[in-house]
Amino acid sequence: MKKQESILKQFKIDKEWTLFLDRDGVINKKIENDYVKSWSEFKFIDGVIEALRILQDIFGRIIIITNQRGIGRGLMSEQELLEIHNNMINILSFYDVKIDGIYYCPHDYEKEICNCRKPKPGLAYKAKENFPEIDFKKSFMVGDSISDMEFGKSLGMYTVFISKSRNATNNLIDSTFYSLLDFVVELKK
Repeated sequence: MKKQESILKQFKIDKEWTLFLDRDGVINKKIENDYVKSWSEFKFIDGVIEALRILQDIFGRIIIITNQRGIGRGLMSEQELLEIHNNMINILSFYDVKIDGIYYCPHDYEKEICNCRKPKPGLAYKAKENFPEIDFKKSFMVGDSISDMEFGKSLGMYTVFISKSRNATNNLIDSTFYSLLDFVVELKK
């Protein structure tokens, strides 16, 4: 990872800032070559709840932005996705963690032309409609794919790449961390 001063000190992050998070691979364990299609398949990544509890004290808003191509491919229904999100929110609420919004793209990129599938910015603009105070230049995008980084960079966000390799390099990546909790440790320095 690049040598850097504390991100908090570098940006003076406060409650005016927004944290955008991808879901699969950042909040819950990603199922390789498949999709989380039901609540029984959803598993929080170790340390995520603790990380989110700390992050909500730093950022003014936490927004989840997620591509859910499994709906467009007919592998799950929109209702099943909403059940997953409702259960996730209920568990996070139990631990006093508040997610301000969840925005998802249900489209299959091979069949649909839309403006909401990351890296396209449609989901961010939808969030801004609900939270007009969002300033994309005072926002972070945390994700585990290059399309997440493209999404963030296209809007002027600081991008954080979650990867098992701390050596991930790409001009779209501002910082790389092993996990959301690893990112929080850096923020708290």
